[in-house]
Amino acid sequence: MTHEELVDRTKITNHVLNYSTGIDQHKWELYRSIFTDEITMDFSSWSGDPAVTMAADDWVTGVRAALEPFDATQHVLTNFAVAVNGDNATCTCYVSAHHHLVTGDLREMHSIGGYYVHQLARNGTGWLIHETQLNVTWEMGDRGLFALAVARR
Repeated sequence: MTHEELVDRTKITNHVLNYSTGIDQHKWELYRSIFTDEITMDFSSWSGDPAVTMAADDWVTGVRAALEPFDATQHVLTNFAVAVNGDNATCTCYVSAHHHLVTGDLREMHSIGGYYVHQLARNGTGWLIHETQLNVTWEMGDRGLFALAVARR
């Protein structure tokens, strides 16, 4: 692997890690900064809904509304496989996402695991994600926690 390939791999991996950091630390400007202005998001393996192309601002607003009300979230990304082809790249990584909700003495959690496939494009400031596919391979807990969390708002 050349020095330039190692640099691209490091930049892409660090960039994709901001996906988790932005969500879990509620750094919504950071989370928004990782995307192009228009993105395609495919979470059909979890939601059953087809992929959607939308403004990144709208995506971030929706993720914030869904996840910020939880008492804690933790999105762990590992096993990065990066393939660069000129100014385009694919980054596949495992994800383990935990969503914690505390109501009185009741502590509940919903978790999913699987992998993301991110499509990125190089621009003047680095790499930006323009397409993400979530592939859920396992799930534990009550999906109803998402509705309970949003109801807190």
